[in-house]
Amino acid sequence: MSVLILSWSLTLAQIMLAVSMGLCAVRFLRGPRAQDRILGLDTLYVNAMLMLITIGIGSGTTLYFEAALLIGTLGFVATVAMAKFLMRGEVIE
Repeated sequence: MSVLILSWSLTLAQIMLAVSMGLCAVRFLRGPRAQDRILGLDTLYVNAMLMLITIGIGSGTTLYFEAALLIGTLGFVATVAMAKFLMRGEVIE
């Protein structure tokens, strides 16, 4: 019974994450300002990271968790670099 509940909940979570990723992609592509585009991209990489974690839970391998950690780290650095570029006009001083 618990395996069935886990399977259904993972499937439902992946469907909701896919819908959320689609909405984030729309915000990223149609954002009226650069700040909206950065927030859309930031939310998109967080959703991609969560999607990999749910896939990893379902498959039971650790490779997906390592990929999610890598996406989270690179996404955070990219968000900080883009925010600094919007504030100052340059990334490296």
